[in-house]
Amino acid sequence: MRHQLKTEITIDAPIEEVWAVLTDLDSFPEWNPFMTAAAGVVAEGERLEVTIRPPGAKGSTVNPRVTELQAGRVFEWLGHAGMKGLFDGRHRFELEPVTGGTKLIHEEYFSGLLVRPARGWLNRKVKPGFEAMNQALAERTATRALTR
Repeated sequence: MRHQLKTEITIDAPIEEVWAVLTDLDSFPEWNPFMTAAAGVVAEGERLEVTIRPPGAKGSTVNPRVTELQAGRVFEWLGHAGMKGLFDGRHRFELEPVTGGTKLIHEEYFSGLLVRPARGWLNRKVKPGFEAMNQALAERTATRALTR
């Protein structure tokens, strides 16, 4: 079974600013309401530690591996809940330049045996978490621009 969550937001800042905030994992606790903690090296093949707390839900920590990194453009990781093939998530941030700023495409592809029973929860809890993170990223980027 497969399931996709996809959100988008246009951020009033250049890609370089958005990228800097998005890849500064140490600062996530300061601004990110969905990924409330993150650590690791942002480089292909590296393992991260990410605490995810969907709105109104209990948080959990995952240890995904960075699977794609294109500086200023794509940051993607693949994580597994339990053993591979039960509940896998390929989380992806993609940045595109647009007039007046940056378009963020924030999505995740889920696959595995437990995805079908989790679809409703993913739509009700996780997708709003993506949207909250997107908005917080836009606000954090604007705040950084003001302090420069």
